Amino acid sequence: MLPLVVAAGLFLLTAMTLLWLLSLKLRDSSIVDVFWGFGFVAVYWVGFILVHSGIIASQPISTRQLLVGLLLTIWGLRLTLHILLRNWGHGEDFRYALWRGKAGRTWWWRSYFKVFLLQGFILWLVSWPLLAVLAGRISPSLGLLDLLAVLVLGTGFFFEAVGDYQLRRFKKDPSKKGQLLTSGLWRYTRHPNYFGDALVWWGFYLFGAASGAWWTVFSPLIMTLLLRHVSGVAMLERTLRETKPGFANYIARTNAFFPGWPKDIKDTEIENEVPA
Repeated sequence: MLPLVVAAGLFLLTAMTLLWLLSLKLRDSSIVDVFWGFGFVAVYWVGFILVHSGIIASQPISTRQLLVGLLLTIWGLRLTLHILLRNWGHGEDFRYALWRGKAGRTWWWRSYFKVFLLQGFILWLVSWPLLAVLAGRISPSLGLLDLLAVLVLGTGFFFEAVGDYQLRRFKKDPSKKGQLLTSGLWRYTRHPNYFGDALVWWGFYLFGAASGAWWTVFSPLIMTLLLRHVSGVAMLERTLRETKPGFANYIARTNAFFPGWPKDIKDTEIENEVPA
């Protein structure tokens, strides 16, 4: 598996460097977010070609490899399209714009390390269960662990895709501007899309485990930690607490990450109810 891991790292280093150069021309570092989902798809299929062309190894194509490739492609392209349409015409994301403002004239080179190489490194680490499917143990047929992986991944994809759709539809309604969405999946978790994304990676990990790479558990752990405590829930809610009226009540009633039944808090009302 080591040669495949090294090849994936070199591929991502090249891709992120080219993406960084494009960001300098566009003055928009947030294009890295659009690449995120597609990056996993590209890493997997490049690895697939390297393994089955005999360049790195020579293995038969397995049902698991094709299934993972299909599910990953659906997940990655949906996420890429979603972020592309969400960001189109809105300029650079506020997080990167803030960093750009603080760094001033040095942002052009700082962005290479702080944004592009960092995200490329995380993408590389998280992709190891996918690489394990390509380079790991070949099974003649799918097993119970593969079926569990499909169930976990499918549940995660549902929460992520449906949560994104509900929020996009809510934000398109002019009468909801400045209000909070607390219906649909957002009634049971304040961040169904982030929860779903984490679950997706536990599903991909189970495919890797079925290929013999149990030790790649660091991949879904990294994603869950980032989504829950770093770049996902924590970062977004710092802004929402200051900008969205009624958000404190929403926090009191609704789980932050894992879905659960809304808490019954007396004398508390949420008006107009995640964020538009």
